[in-house]
Amino acid sequence: MADMMLLVGNPNAGKSTLFNRLARAHAHVGNWHGVTVDALEKQISLGGRAVTLVDLPGVYTAAGKSLEEKYALQYIKDRPAASIVFVSECGRIERFAPLMAELSKGGRRCALVLTKKKRFEREGGKVDAAALSLALRIPVYFAEEKDLKNKLAALISSPPIEVKNEDLSAFVRPVREGLSRADRLLLNGFFGIPLFVFLLLLAFLLTFAKGLLGDRMKEGIEWLFTDFLGGMSEVIPSEIVRSLVKDGLLRSLGSVLCFLPQIALLHLFLILLEESGLLSRLAILTDGFFSGIGLSGRAVFSLLMGFGCTAAAVTTTRGLDDKEMQKRVILCLPYISCSAKLPVFLALAASFFENPFFAVLLLYLLGVSISILVALFLKKKSPPFVAELAPLQLPRPLFVLKSLLFQIKQFIMKVATVILVFFLLSWLLSSFSFSLELCPVEESMLASVCGWLKWLFAPVGMGDWRIAYAALSGLIAKENVAGAIAMLFGTFPYSGASAFAFAVFILTCSPCVSAIAATAREVGKGRAVLYAALQTLSALLLSYAVYFCMIGGAIYVAILLCPLIGIMLIGKNREKISRTRKYFAQSLHRRDLRTGVDAPFCPSQKKGRARQREKGGRKRHAVLGR
Repeated sequence: MADMMLLVGNPNAGKSTLFNRLARAHAHVGNWHGVTVDALEKQISLGGRAVTLVDLPGVYTAAGKSLEEKYALQYIKDRPAASIVFVSECGRIERFAPLMAELSKGGRRCALVLTKKKRFEREGGKVDAAALSLALRIPVYFAEEKDLKNKLAALISSPPIEVKNEDLSAFVRPVREGLSRADRLLLNGFFGIPLFVFLLLLAFLLTFAKGLLGDRMKEGIEWLFTDFLGGMSEVIPSEIVRSLVKDGLLRSLGSVLCFLPQIALLHLFLILLEESGLLSRLAILTDGFFSGIGLSGRAVFSLLMGFGCTAAAVTTTRGLDDKEMQKRVILCLPYISCSAKLPVFLALAASFFENPFFAVLLLYLLGVSISILVALFLKKKSPPFVAELAPLQLPRPLFVLKSLLFQIKQFIMKVATVILVFFLLSWLLSSFSFSLELCPVEESMLASVCGWLKWLFAPVGMGDWRIAYAALSGLIAKENVAGAIAMLFGTFPYSGASAFAFAVFILTCSPCVSAIAATAREVGKGRAVLYAALQTLSALLLSYAVYFCMIGGAIYVAILLCPLIGIMLIGKNREKISRTRKYFAQSLHRRDLRTGVDAPFCPSQKKGRARQREKGGRKRHAVLGR
């Protein structure tokens, strides 16, 4: 059995970067705590011996409050013979020392690797590694050392030892403490919130607006598949092969791959937001809002990752504070429009608008709004929010490029495997009859098998099995929907009201199978399937309601709701208010109807009312305005 070496440290300490360097791996790294939420293992060679190197999620204390901390601590506890490489930022050694002492109790083979040395020294800090090693009684290295791998090889045969929990202030000269001017500005809600809104709108404009970068690149790929490659396919002599290439491959794949530039731009925005350190500041700025809906600022990371990939976002929920909050965020995530839904929204919007920017923006905002409503419906008291500000920095171009290329590669691999197989199977079933003869789609095997699905979207003006087939194909991968519509219809053939209702269904239905599988890993298979079934059923009913409202039913809905709202408001206004029944009340108070907590009146308000009563020449009871 191979020896095991665990990388242990605080969140955002640089463990994954060290793991990638030692193992020549490509684990996701970022300027944000909680990027690693699972144990990453890779077999490497150290000093001629096979060693399993493990990158663990970040840990703050041995108590372990968040899900990722508990997972990491249990992993360490279950492997008492494993060596530990403690990883700490140079400026965080004093805070990290108690955790090292706690995790090495009973004796462990340990070493300490200090990261981010250049930044620490640039800000005026200094650390004496030799003196620090003597104080802790373990080897201390810097992550930048070229022969670090060889030095760590000696750790495998070193004797177990307990790290001493010493006062390390004599060995570390800290940098200046307190918030910088930039942080004070970014954490000011009057500046920070408008800045983030501006950046978000700018990203959407560049991605979706007519004539700008995303739209231009999309048109280029459309020309490549439709005009250039499609024209070349006309010379194929065989009708079956020509149909396969032109209708089965080029039309369907082109309808998905043409959105690759816009998907890449969205991922680029998320990478820049994380790498610059702005994401942690956004989490702190929005914590007040999220605590009001039963979540915390840490949910920002998972929800923003949902714009990229729902499955990846579900995995990041391990960084949340408790299991109940994790479940609530997972239930909110399907309504955040992932990049896979983008081709569907753009394909539908392009059928009715020359510039689809505002239509797509409306769908994104609708998804966020529904997610907030779900959080409110499931609201529970949120735990205290503790966050660490990631350092502000200019995004490293090489790192950004690598991260972006990784996302593009993942998308292309998905298109080249699962989606391509789906398109080929769909073309085969929709082009041939059961006698294996080329036929119109209405006489195909697919029409015979799926004909009963036509009732599914009949209430939204689309009694067509092809629409239902396209919609249900999104349960495998959302990109399938746009490709299936292009293959079976060419362009969307129904009204704007039907298109919007269909878009609402895609927006709110169950995520793809990979996201369901990720949910099953976090909350169990039974609960994941239940979530998916309820989301799909509610999405279907919501699409019916939206279509009904758009064809004139909104007035009837308003007529039904107005009396109900009026009754609720009257009942609220008639709530009894607890107060003393004497003329000179000493302790007037009102009942806070939201929290049920008695709150005293402001003294200045009470004095003002007394002066008003004196001016009127008579004494009256103090009564709250309704």
